[in-house]
Parts: sequence; C-alpha cells; structure tokens
Amino acid sequence: MDLGYLATYLIDFIRSKMDLANLLGLIGGIFYVASVTLRTMIPLRIAAIISNILFMGYGLLAKALPTFFMYAVLLPINVFRLYQIQQLVKRVKVASQGDLDMEWLKPFMTKRNFKAGDVLFHKGDVANAMYYTVTGKFLVKEFGVELPPGRVMGELGFLAPDNKRTATVECIEDGQVLFIIYDKVRELYFQDPDFGFYFLKLTSERLLQNMARLEQEIDVYKARIQALEAAADTRTT
Repeated sequence: MDLGYLATYLIDFIRSKMDLANLLGLIGGIFYVASVTLRTMIPLRIAAIISNILFMGYGLLAKALPTFFMYAVLLPINVFRLYQIQQLVKRVKVASQGDLDMEWLKPFMTKRNFKAGDVLFHKGDVANAMYYTVTGKFLVKEFGVELPPGRVMGELGFLAPDNKRTATVECIEDGQVLFIIYDKVRELYFQDPDFGFYFLKLTSERLLQNMARLEQEIDVYKARIQALEAAADTRTT
C-alpha cells in the first residue's frame, strides 16, 4: 500500500472525526499514557487528574455516561492521593530540618528503673532496644563518657550488621530510663517519615561524635609519641 495514500487517508479520517469531544478524549488519552509512564508520584498524579478532567469532558459531550461516571469517580481519588503525597513531602521536609526532640516518641516507650551498679547492657551483647535517660547518670565504660538525663543510648545496635552492642553502659547514679524495642523502632521507621529522619539524624550525630572522639584520642597519642621522640633525641644528644 502506498504510504502517501495511507497518510492522506489517516489525516482525512482524523479531520472528519475531530470535534471537541474527540479532541478532549485524544488529549486525555495522551495525559493518561503519561500518568502510567511517569516514575515520580506528584507529576504522575497531576497527569492523572488532567486526564480525568478531559475524559469527563469527553463523556459529557459524547453522551458517554459510563466514561463520564468512571472518571468522575477517579478524579477525587487522584486529587486526594496528590494531597497525601504533598503532605508527606511537607512532613519529610519538617522532619529533616527539625531538632532531636524525643518528647513525641515517649508515648511509644516503656519505663524502667536502675540502681547504681546495674549494667544496662555489655559490649557484644545482642541488642534489642534503645534507651532514653530520664533521671540519674549512666556511664559508657569504654569511652568514659557520662550520660546525663535527656540522652539517647543503644541506637547504634539497631544499625549494626550483627545487632551487637558497641559499648557497655552502667548506671552510676540511681535513675529511670525509657526504652523501646527494635521491632517497634522498625515499625515506626517504615511507617512515619518523621521518625525515619529523626533516627537517621540521631545515628549520624552519634557516629560523628564517635569520630570526633577518636580524632581527639589520636591527637593525644600523636602528641605523646612526639614528646617521647623529642625526649629520646635529647638523651642521645
């Protein structure tokens, strides 16, 4: 078949059928195809909403009640989903810029009392919970760091490949802690973007603190080595 004849036939066919109803349906079809090929959710929902509106117009003008009804039902669903996504994005932005306040997490935690000399966990123990100090004092023995009220501990075990404790924590002054088991942490992490960003910031801050502490210790050891070398040079001369 002659391609020129076929192209002319198709153009004439489209012109003969191109009233307002079919034009709306054609554009609506283009946006529908876009809605199923886009990978990001907000543009996808916007394309779907535009497609719904155009197909509703087509259904009205063409007097196609099933088409109009179907897209009239889909339109509020897509609008609501778009609203949910936008709210989720706002929450993520707020969470990523917020502080490390634990107040909102306390309702999910359980109280537990410790006396001086009690060990909360040993280095190498299997980790199953993270803690928040309410009263008393606690000592991270490997680093000689005291944890006053208002500090989080035990969160790194959640991320460790083998879920093992990275340090020993001992109670040095009678106090109370709140704790939450890792199963609940996982549930909150995947369900709530606020907690997800909070936890990432918390663990990142702890890792940066540990790195800064190690750098300080390295600087101290370097200074000692330099002092010993200087003393040795003095003796040899």
